Amino acid sequence: MRARADSVERTRTQILEAAFSLGEERLTFAIGLADVAERAGVTVRTVLRHFGSREGLFDALTDFARQRISEEREAPVGDSRAAVRIIVAHYEQRGDFVMRSLEQESVDERIAAQVEKGRRMHRGWVRTVFAPQLERAEDAKALEDLLVVATDIYTWKLLRRDAGHSRARTEERMYTLISRLVGKED
Repeated sequence: MRARADSVERTRTQILEAAFSLGEERLTFAIGLADVAERAGVTVRTVLRHFGSREGLFDALTDFARQRISEEREAPVGDSRAAVRIIVAHYEQRGDFVMRSLEQESVDERIAAQVEKGRRMHRGWVRTVFAPQLERAEDAKALEDLLVVATDIYTWKLLRRDAGHSRARTEERMYTLISRLVGKED
């Protein structure tokens, strides 16, 4: 019984991994169940058996992606330089996917809800990672807003994609923004 349960869970994870990787390559509305099944090495029937429908798959994918992204963004509390390294690494890996999601939020309710959860997740990340700096701040709400902007996907995009800076220069510029907001730490 345990072996069967493990096999079912492995297949489910394989399907979610396939859908997640496809979402990094193309717009969500362009991903069909056949694409996911092919990438996962299973049949469409298997995908449907696990998730019931395309909507069920993408609902499960939202939770799967949120957990994965949360793990990728774990950063030591109070360490601005490490936080920048980690958030930039996350954007390097997932930034194009996030930007595609942002493009779709006005035409897809499901994506809009996912994007809104992502915004809340990012703000929560800022509150956690910069908690010591926020506790010392005269106006913690204003500082939180500014730290959200300094570490936002659009800031990364402006520096990395639009201005063409290297990853190292992007990290340095983002760290400079943060250090000017919270004071030099090193």
